[in-house]
This record gives sequence, C-alpha cells and structure tokens, in this order.
Amino acid sequence: MGNAIVLKYHVSTEDFTRAGEASSDVKGKLKQMGVSPAAVRKVAIAMYEGEINMVIHARGGEITVEITPEQIKMVLADVGPGIPDIDKAMQAGWSTAPDEVRNLGFGAGMGLPNMKKYTDHMEIETELGVGTTITMLVNL
Repeated sequence: MGNAIVLKYHVSTEDFTRAGEASSDVKGKLKQMGVSPAAVRKVAIAMYEGEINMVIHARGGEITVEITPEQIKMVLADVGPGIPDIDKAMQAGWSTAPDEVRNLGFGAGMGLPNMKKYTDHMEIETELGVGTTITMLVNL
C-alpha cells in the first residue's frame, strides 16, 4: 500500500439523502486496496454512524480518513453544539435526536456506542458551542 492515503469528505447538514456517501466511498476504496472484509466492515459501520451523527446533531462537518498499512484513522470534526455529557451519550439508546429525525429511522441512540464497538480506539474531544472531534482507529 505504500504511504498514507488521505481522503477528505464534507458532510452537509440535515441532508439525509446524502448521508452515508462518505462511508460508502471509503468502503469501496478499501475493498479495491484489498483490505480485509472484516476491517472494511468495521470502518464502514463506525464511519456511517459518525456521518449520521454529524447530519443530525452537528450541522455537518469534515471527515478525514488516513489509510496506512497498519491502520485506518478516521477524524470526524464538526462545528455543532458539542456533547454536554459524553458518558450519557455513550449509553446505548440515549439520544437527543428530535422526533422528525427519529421518524426517518435515525437517532436511535446507537451511534456513539456502535462507533466505539466497531473501532479499536475512539477518542472524543468536545467543547460546548464550538464542536466535537471524534478520532477512531481500526487496526489492520
């Protein structure tokens, strides 16, 4: 695979029709590179959950994916309201998503728990009123 490959994506706010495009694109590229199906699946799930969270809660943002022979690093940076209580946000089923979002089938409160479950390392940096940056690693 050689040097690091860096992919950048912009996530638009409240655009559920396009939510998932970035994770889908990364999934396709990883498959082409011959990354193991298990690793591709983990990256696709974790990134999709993060992407949806950015659309629902954070008025969009930027996703940077860095692929090296050792690992896949995903950095999801948004300019949303921040996460007031990370421990609560990490609880399965806990969600601040509005009803109209839930009616679309999103906002079940599994985003962050799934992101942690499908990655080897996850770090959340958040500042209220400024935004949240989530860094996730999947080892290869």
